[in-house]
Amino acid sequence: MDIMEKLKILSDAAKYDVACTSSGIGRAGTKDGLGSAEACGICHSFAADGRCISLLKILQTNVCIYDCQYCANRRSSDVPRAAFTPREVAELTVNFYRRNYIEGLFLSSAVLKSPDHTMEMMCETVRIVREEFRFNGYIHVKAIPGADPDLVRRTGLIADRMSVNIELPSEDSLKRLAPEKSRGGILGSMGYLRDGIAQSKQEVAVYRHAPRFVPAGQATQMIIGATPESDKKIVFLAEGLYKRYRLKRVFYSAYTPTNPLLPASAPPLLREHRLYQADWLLRFYGFAAGEIFTEENENLNLNLDPKCHWALKNLEYFPVEVNRADYWLLMRVPGIGATSASRITQARRTGKLDFTNLKKLGVVLKRAKYFITCDGKMYQKVPMNAEILENRLTENKIGEACEQLSLFDPNPPRPTREDEIKCLTGEI
Repeated sequence: MDIMEKLKILSDAAKYDVACTSSGIGRAGTKDGLGSAEACGICHSFAADGRCISLLKILQTNVCIYDCQYCANRRSSDVPRAAFTPREVAELTVNFYRRNYIEGLFLSSAVLKSPDHTMEMMCETVRIVREEFRFNGYIHVKAIPGADPDLVRRTGLIADRMSVNIELPSEDSLKRLAPEKSRGGILGSMGYLRDGIAQSKQEVAVYRHAPRFVPAGQATQMIIGATPESDKKIVFLAEGLYKRYRLKRVFYSAYTPTNPLLPASAPPLLREHRLYQADWLLRFYGFAAGEIFTEENENLNLNLDPKCHWALKNLEYFPVEVNRADYWLLMRVPGIGATSASRITQARRTGKLDFTNLKKLGVVLKRAKYFITCDGKMYQKVPMNAEILENRLTENKIGEACEQLSLFDPNPPRPTREDEIKCLTGEI
């Protein structure tokens, strides 16, 4: 099999690993090296200056000894198989970088022969990229649970970020769908990375030239929809992982049907989106998982984002006076994010803010206008009634058809006059 056939198979097989994350590490280029890393670099997205930052996302191999029922690359799956040598992946990475196709590498793998054998291949791959080709760009490597800690450490001293996939939200589901894996082994690998990162930070504090272990931190991924766990269980698990293992990110990957024994349809992508929004509330907005869910509701509302849903359940906190409220209370207002809350606290030192000022500061008035006052005045006189506000805030009612329009439709639907007015006034 030639290199292009392998690339086609193993890049396609890597699509199930989520890696769209900021790099979190800055590294300047050197005269004798190749490339650099920006802390704000993101896989398949755009930097502030308009550059598209992308990674070569690839598997070392999709030949696997495990038979995890949710995985497209499981042992019993009838898919084309291939394996790269470490040098092949290294040369692909460097050649793609030189052609300006990529700015970093995301390397994952199925488990070939044993966890140690696979981890050794991946370690050798990143060693060649870093030491022989002197590549200074971003590298993200999956750690294989059960691999020799020495191999994981050697890899972590070369890579920027590592991740151990927790796979499924509960131990029972893992035993049922992936009996060859153990929850203890996965969490043990996470714990090893956590302790290694903490120790490395202490060493760097004493001697700034000490080698850095996984400087961009660790992440994990959960598959949702393959098993019946509720959103509440998933978010509470994510909160525990953040606190106990100091993760940088938890990724949520909607299950893709690849096995007739599991659900025949994928969960709605809107559910995955709502989980990411809830995750954002945990990491940046000061929310606890217990605040996002109520006792009677185990799943996130698909009609409303979690922040709006919380606000409707806690109307006693609103309306908020933007000229006096503290930063963390502003962060709880729908339509006000971390950046706009910070701008508000700075701008109001020089004078009172009105709704025109708020729009200039980045506040999404379409949502915020129902929950704030400016100098005691509301944007619209709407009763603080949960049912009325929910109808106004609902993004997309469940059951409504969402149709993607064709570029070649000879009679595309035209916007109404009402739509044009709303567009001009910024309401849509």
